[in-house]
Amino acid sequence: MDFNLRHLRIFADVVSTGSITQAAGRIGLSQPAVTQAIGRLEAQVGTALLDRAHRQALPTAAGAVFAARSARALALFDEAAALAGPRLSRTATTAQLSAFVALVKAGRSTDAARSLGIAQPTLHRAAAAIQKEATRPLFERTSRGLVPTRLGSILARAVRLAYAEMEQARMEVGETEEKDVGAIAVGAMPLSRAFALPVAVARFRARRPSMTVRIVDGPYAELLDGLEAGVLDFLVGALRDPLPSPYVEQEALFSDDLVVVCGAAHPLAGRSTVSPDDIRPFPFVVAVKETPTRRHFDRLIADGAPWRPGLVETGSTIFMREIMSHSEHLGCVSRRQAEAETRHGGVHILPLRLPETERVIGLTTRRGWHPTRSQAELLSEFRRAASV
Repeated sequence: MDFNLRHLRIFADVVSTGSITQAAGRIGLSQPAVTQAIGRLEAQVGTALLDRAHRQALPTAAGAVFAARSARALALFDEAAALAGPRLSRTATTAQLSAFVALVKAGRSTDAARSLGIAQPTLHRAAAAIQKEATRPLFERTSRGLVPTRLGSILARAVRLAYAEMEQARMEVGETEEKDVGAIAVGAMPLSRAFALPVAVARFRARRPSMTVRIVDGPYAELLDGLEAGVLDFLVGALRDPLPSPYVEQEALFSDDLVVVCGAAHPLAGRSTVSPDDIRPFPFVVAVKETPTRRHFDRLIADGAPWRPGLVETGSTIFMREIMSHSEHLGCVSRRQAEAETRHGGVHILPLRLPETERVIGLTTRRGWHPTRSQAELLSEFRRAASV
């Protein structure tokens, strides 16, 4: 985040009083200093935030949405900062907090400094300034480097969420002028990448061709961490039971089950009937551990299904498709994901029922998250595509 925290607080005071003069008196600054702070914020967002007519300073349409978002950002930071130390919320600078978050993420000062493009001594001074104001340790040193304490993790998460709110502020300011600003980041699990999400993004982009949509894949734990930290806006894919985190909420959209698939040249391709005994001789390529698909597959093996040991594990549908085209491997994937692959040819769904493999597919969002208009439109398109 490149917004100055002090400038955000000054802007909040001006909005609450409706006067630059009154705000200056309340916070003990000169009127020119307040005016300069507001001017810098307006330069950063590229539009006027205040209407200064009639000796008042009232927020413009852009200023109103910016004020609401910046208030959410400051509240998130202030609540966590109060746990760390009574003065931290007022003394910490954006540069210091950026260094602190980078150190929490990297664990090594060399990596953290490199990620910010600053020298290590600069990073150390910034992180030390944050720790100085804290009443309890924010880091502990281990053989693996610096590890944040629970308080350090809480503070870092709050800072990252505050940053995310300010990115949403940029988007909403642009929306007041019918401009597409920023990017929407979606954490996508395998099924959603093959079904519903491509259709949703295509429809969304037809209306908003200037808006960037970033599709991020990876292990579920990494996607969940990204969502909780505000790096990702929402997740689409298989829901978890129980709820994986107190910081998120889930919305069920449809159910799906698992099927066995094979390549076009496989001996079982085109068969009208397939029994468990028929698949006994063949190796499998399956999802990685700790995924709903893999847990179902492992349960079927434990229940005595006749799949032989020795598996190829992958999170890539492309790899699964290609290895099946060059071997007699069978795959185990979601039905809708398999149907998407069959439309491209080369993949066959075997007529074999896998009992009790139904999974709930839907959306995962941060608890208390307020989407921008464009984010809400993409969510709406995904719900629409998923309902087919």
